[in-house]
Amino acid sequence: MVGGSVRTLRVRVPAKVNLHLGVGPRRSDGYHEVATVLQTIAVHDTLHLGLRGDMPAAHPAARRSMRIALTVGDEEVASGAGSSNGVSPDALTAGVPVDGDNLVMIAASRLMAFLGIEQAGTDDDDPTTPTTHLRLTKRIPVAAGMAGGSADAAAALVGLNRLWEADLDAETLCGIAAEIGSDVPFCVRGGSALATGTGTAVARVLTQGSANWVVGIDRAPLSTADVYAAFDGLAPPAPTDPSMVLQALRTGELDALAAALHNDLEPAAMLLRPALEQRREAMVRAGALGTIVSGSGPTLLALARDAADARRLAAAVEGHFDAVEVAVSPAGGPELVPGRNG
Repeated sequence: MVGGSVRTLRVRVPAKVNLHLGVGPRRSDGYHEVATVLQTIAVHDTLHLGLRGDMPAAHPAARRSMRIALTVGDEEVASGAGSSNGVSPDALTAGVPVDGDNLVMIAASRLMAFLGIEQAGTDDDDPTTPTTHLRLTKRIPVAAGMAGGSADAAAALVGLNRLWEADLDAETLCGIAAEIGSDVPFCVRGGSALATGTGTAVARVLTQGSANWVVGIDRAPLSTADVYAAFDGLAPPAPTDPSMVLQALRTGELDALAAALHNDLEPAAMLLRPALEQRREAMVRAGALGTIVSGSGPTLLALARDAADARRLAAAVEGHFDAVEVAVSPAGGPELVPGRNG
């Protein structure tokens, strides 16, 4: 790579939905054992990545030092920067961290540590120190049970692995992802999977065909920790079994899938957000085959017969939500789109 060159790429990463979520009692370490069937759904965030710097070798790691700068909305945060200054109004409205707490920055830091690349401080004025610029465009709702932050972390791992020419395989990336969050390993691969344990043990599952969904979005976030606390307070029974959903995915039978949709956290989410029950009833009245709260909510999904039925259903219920999306699952994994080298 010649001095002053620019290298760019883009990663489109889909959201996650839970078609089944069975939750066990709270463990002594504070975590819950889960058995959950996950699919990616075609609601995407986009991470733009660019590498700049005068480097004597093609591989950025040859410098053993790197600056990272993240842009979310109008606010840029560099590695080593403070966590509370200069937050843009747009980012605050969306509820997306614009500092080192953003899972994109955490993923970049974990990958750098794995590769032995040091983070250059903001006072590093060496013009030969490479800088990686990351710009995040959000479409996945925040704190909505759709793993938006985890998807963004996966996009960072997959994109930086390519941008930095690290050539790590998917299994290695998933190992790093498991240190970041329970949904991140799944988001690195995408598709359809069964996750067990605390959610980081992920196995692919056979899926026949696709499903059309109406995604009902509530812009007010719902804290995962609060939902689990409410779940614990309800003295839940033993976790439900995912076998019916897995069988429906194997056969591709929509009616069987609709009947099998289940989320053990749904009563707790509806306890904290009572409007979810009325919204679910509106979807059922409009002809949804089945409904489910995704993850800890408050996103509510309605299964439709086909794409045309999904559009009809979305039009019928849009007045009950802050926004609605029509989307298909499964949606694959992170999609790399190379940019232009200059």
